[in-house]
Amino acid sequence: MAICIATAGGVLKLATTAFLLSWTHSVEKTPWEEDWVVTPQGMVIVEARLKGSGAGMEPPEEAVLKDGWYRYVPKIPPRQEIVLAASGKTVSGWSMCTEDRCLELGATEAEPVRIKTCN
Repeated sequence: MAICIATAGGVLKLATTAFLLSWTHSVEKTPWEEDWVVTPQGMVIVEARLKGSGAGMEPPEEAVLKDGWYRYVPKIPPRQEIVLAASGKTVSGWSMCTEDRCLELGATEAEPVRIKTCN
C-alpha cells in the first residue's frame, strides 16, 4: 500500500499502511491527532483525539476522556483523498508520521496539500 502527498513542491510517494495526522488548533492552540490506515477501499480513520474543547472543537457525545485526551472514532467512509489547508497563518503546519518518518505539511502559504492513495 502507498500514499502520495501532493504539495506545491511536487509529489512524494510513501509506502505505508498507516499514518498519524496531527495539528494544533489555530484558535485554541490545543493538539488534535488522527490515526489512519490505508486499505484497498481507501484511507480509513481509526481514532481521533483532541486535547480540550472550545471554539468549534467540541468533542462528540461518544468521545471518552482518557489520559487528558478526548478519544473517539469518527463515522466517515473511507477517503480516496484528504485535503489539508496551507494558509501559513496558523501556529504550525500539519504533522504526518508513518512508521518510518515524520513530515511537516502546509506550514507556509501555498496550494492545499493533498494526500491520496496511490499504487
